[in-house]
Parts: sequence; C-alpha cells; structure tokens
Amino acid sequence: MMRRRKKRGLQKVICVLLLLVYLALLCYFLFFAESFGRDFASAEYHYNLTLFKEIMLYWNNREQLGFWAVFINLAGNVGAFVPFGILIPTLFPKKNGYFYKVLCEGFLFSLMVESIQLVTKVGSFDVDDILLNTIGVIIGYWIFAIARHISNKKGKAGRVRYGSKKKTAS
Repeated sequence: MMRRRKKRGLQKVICVLLLLVYLALLCYFLFFAESFGRDFASAEYHYNLTLFKEIMLYWNNREQLGFWAVFINLAGNVGAFVPFGILIPTLFPKKNGYFYKVLCEGFLFSLMVESIQLVTKVGSFDVDDILLNTIGVIIGYWIFAIARHISNKKGKAGRVRYGSKKKTAS
C-alpha cells in the first residue's frame, strides 16, 4: 500500500514537471519563436474570425506555400495541444472520466492563448487555430483514455483475488 502511494506521488511529480515543460515550450513557440513568424514590430495586425478561412487558405495554396508550411500550421496546431489532453486528466484524476470538462478546459485554454496573441499583437488571433487546438485536446484525451483502459486491463489481469475460492476438478 505504501509502495503504491510512493509510486503515485512520483508519477504526479513527473506529470507536473512535464506540464511545466510543456507550458514553457508552448509559450516559447506561440509568443517568442521568430522562426514561426513572431514579429514584435509588425506594422499591421492580422486576425481571423471566420471559421475555416485560414485552413482553406493554407489548403488551397499548398503548392505555392509548400508541404512543410501547410503541415506546420495545420498539424502543428493540432499536435501542440495533444499533451494538454493527456496531462490534465492524468494530473487531476477526478477529470479522468470527464471528457467534456477536459474538452472545455482545452477550448478555453486555446481561447486564452489566442486572446493573449490578440492583445499583445504577437502571432495572430485565429478561430481556426482554436478549432485545431481543440481537436488536439480531443486526440490527447483519446490517447489518455486508451492508455488508461489498457493499464486497467493489465492491472486487473495481474491481481490476485483474496477470499475467492478456486474450483478444483473432482
């Protein structure tokens, strides 16, 4: 029993550290990485309030923009939020079965990030990014749920039931 608590405590510390590293990297890439077009001296600020506008713009111009530009924008916005969908229910076990709570928190976190970009005029506010980020949260939660299901199955298979009687062949 004590060993199990220590193991859970260590897992929680590791998850907190992973969350902090994740948030630091996310902050860096969303607000400071010049290679991702973060320009503090931009003359004109751009934002998108029309759903699918930027996604379609990237898709329709994929030949001119190149594969990597389209991939980084679309898959990058999804992939950047997959860890959120995994770490939040891992750190807060009461959210384990609450897909919609994690979904709403991911959506609100993405909205907050985009709003900070709007206010600070670093990056650009884009509703398509909020959609793609939220899809990333969903994928992350699915990964978490599948891993938890597999872990629970393995845990049940290895447990010994005390007090149960084995039937023996007579």
